[in-house]
Amino acid sequence: MKVPFVVLKRQHSFLKEKIEDKIRKVLESSEFILGEEVDIFEKKFAEYCQTKHCVGVGSGTSALYFSLLACDINPGDEIITTSNTFIATVMPISWIGAKVRFVDINPETYTLDCSKLEKIINSKTKVIIPVHLYGRPVDMDSVLNIAKKYGLKVIEDACQAHGAEYKGKKIGSFGDIACFSFYPSKNLGCFGDGGAVLTNDKGLDSKVRMLRNYGQLEKNKHITLGLNSRLDSLQAGILNVKLKYLDFWNDKRRKNAELYTKLLNDSNITLPSESSDSKHVYHLYVIRSKKRDKLQNWLSKQRIATGIHYPVPVHLQEVYKQSNCKNVNLGITEKFSTEILSLPMFPELTEKEIRYVCKKIKEFKD
Repeated sequence: MKVPFVVLKRQHSFLKEKIEDKIRKVLESSEFILGEEVDIFEKKFAEYCQTKHCVGVGSGTSALYFSLLACDINPGDEIITTSNTFIATVMPISWIGAKVRFVDINPETYTLDCSKLEKIINSKTKVIIPVHLYGRPVDMDSVLNIAKKYGLKVIEDACQAHGAEYKGKKIGSFGDIACFSFYPSKNLGCFGDGGAVLTNDKGLDSKVRMLRNYGQLEKNKHITLGLNSRLDSLQAGILNVKLKYLDFWNDKRRKNAELYTKLLNDSNITLPSESSDSKHVYHLYVIRSKKRDKLQNWLSKQRIATGIHYPVPVHLQEVYKQSNCKNVNLGITEKFSTEILSLPMFPELTEKEIRYVCKKIKEFKD
């Protein structure tokens, strides 16, 4: 048997007719930039995430960059986040000229260790960026309490957490502003790049709308220095088709995760944990093994595709090696980066495929 890491074709074939109808509608309207489909998606996604405003942008990275600018971050300001993330979380901080301050991860959740936040807050600290990694929510009560205590903004990186919940409330609705990516393999993905910024603050919403569209709210009236990074109508139309299935797909991901956990519970690998106060939507199912590389090689020989998210923490990437981040204590992040392994995970993954993956993991001896 061959088990792929993700197969988008299975999902797309299920929606083929609906998506083709939507694409034809956009083609016939010739409304390719912003327009009705974007307006509809912004309204629907804001409602889904229990926020007042949603702004469609060109990517999750753009969403993070615009969010920092909207929060008036300047060169020299300090932003706290985690190094156990994709580099897109951190690069927008550097583009502005702000300084990133890394916090180690909680060994149970692999997300920001909130108990270590206050130790690095100072007069230059302006924002905390919690990353809801792999689809698992961060302890938002702790983040928000600390942010309130020190007068800090909170920008949620929810690029892997579409539909996740913390204490019954949707991720993306907690911070001052939140960022999503619609990269094709996300829990909610389009057919290219796309992203969104969500907020309950009308002022932040207005700033991001200007920033995504040349600094204008009205054509030819440029109020600020903006960029060209808009969610286009074709992608918005596709997302409008797919959004109504998001909860269904997340439920299937959770059932797949339950089966993995049940079948691997007596193995010698570390499995992802669940929290009673949150709903993990398993963008990724990440295990840990002290013999990760050998295990990955073994699974590859069994025709099982896996991934590593992420093999090199951001602070050890070449672009950040010479920065003043190198002296920070990120021992858990560095240790886990040598052990983590992402197993195949997508809604259409079959029970037969999961059982095969688990069987081969248990057969691994070295």
